[in-house]
Amino acid sequence: MIVGASAAGISAALALRRLDYRGTITVVDGDPHPPYERPPLSKALLDDTTGGLVPIVPWSTYADLEIDLRLGERVTAIDPGALKVHLGGGEQLDVDRLVLATGVTARHLALPHADADNVLTLRDATDAARLSAQLARGGPLVIIGAGFIGLELAAVARQRGIDVTVVEAQPRPLANIVGPEVASLVVDLHRGHGVRLITGATVERFAATGSTVEQVVLSTGHRLDTATVVVGIGVQPRTELGTSARVDVDHWGFPVNEFGQTSRAWIFAAGDVASQAHPHLATRGRLEHWDTAQRHGAAVGSTVAGEPVRYKEAPYAWSDQYDATLQIIGRPRGTDQVVIREGATPQRFLAFWLRDGRLAAAAGMDASREIGIARRLVASTVLVDNAVLADAATDLRALLKPHRPRSPEQLAG
Repeated sequence: MIVGASAAGISAALALRRLDYRGTITVVDGDPHPPYERPPLSKALLDDTTGGLVPIVPWSTYADLEIDLRLGERVTAIDPGALKVHLGGGEQLDVDRLVLATGVTARHLALPHADADNVLTLRDATDAARLSAQLARGGPLVIIGAGFIGLELAAVARQRGIDVTVVEAQPRPLANIVGPEVASLVVDLHRGHGVRLITGATVERFAATGSTVEQVVLSTGHRLDTATVVVGIGVQPRTELGTSARVDVDHWGFPVNEFGQTSRAWIFAAGDVASQAHPHLATRGRLEHWDTAQRHGAAVGSTVAGEPVRYKEAPYAWSDQYDATLQIIGRPRGTDQVVIREGATPQRFLAFWLRDGRLAAAAGMDASREIGIARRLVASTVLVDNAVLADAATDLRALLKPHRPRSPEQLAG
């Protein structure tokens, strides 16, 4: 059984069948919609979102592969002694291998009126539909939190002519992900498109009339008029089933080993809810993005099918920003040497992070080709020179070629 029809959960199910797993596969999820891709939700909000969901795979695939989808149902408890899973309707299902792909849920502000009709979050199709309807009425829009979702939403709203203010508690948005240099370029991009960005500020209170928030009052004294508030202040792992399953839980989610096993060997965790000791993380943590969730889910599915796979690939993430895409390979660390390629602008740039002389991470705006090559460089662990990386004339493909030592005959010649 797989709990969660997420990118990780569906990838695990598909991997099982690809490896000729003969057992029953049941996927349970509380979301009633057929499994869909989540990244587009924040990229086309003002469209008919629930009618235009992008399926992970065609609906017919599940019948073809004999994957039983139990949508609109919730797992309420796991009985590890009896090897049973309890559903919300009272049904109990037998299980001998369990994959928890429950993902994460949005954090909420603990303030009066935080549950007002026009204070929203964005995690699933239902959220997106509500937000689409709300934004169709116009602005102003106030976004609390300048993470990927917040900035993507700001870009979409600005392209529709909506007045947008983004409030961020940190001095620079995304600085903890891409460092201050790249963060400054992203900030300039949004300000250039008319986004009002207020940093170093938190929400002090909401001013509301009835069930509608009309002003957001900040710790800096700013009072922001608003028609819609979107709260994007981070996520928390959905680990509620850990208690009944009697598996370990930490700050990040379900701690897993390199094969995705939790503290109970027959229970696995995949995707955003997995707390991993990954080689590209300085410490144990989550790797949150669609591509990573798919790859981790596939690795866990392979392990359950009897072909163990260690998940250790460099994580990849992307974020659509106006007419360009920000792509990130690897995870930069504060101790890395940062190299910004010559000619960087907010609309197009390329950044590298060197660790012990090797490429550990890269980020680029409107630089898909270069990031594709950088991904191979990160995997190759070849030694690279910072000046060579900074030179806009350098063809990154040349750095992939092995530098073979010269023979004595060559040296003599």
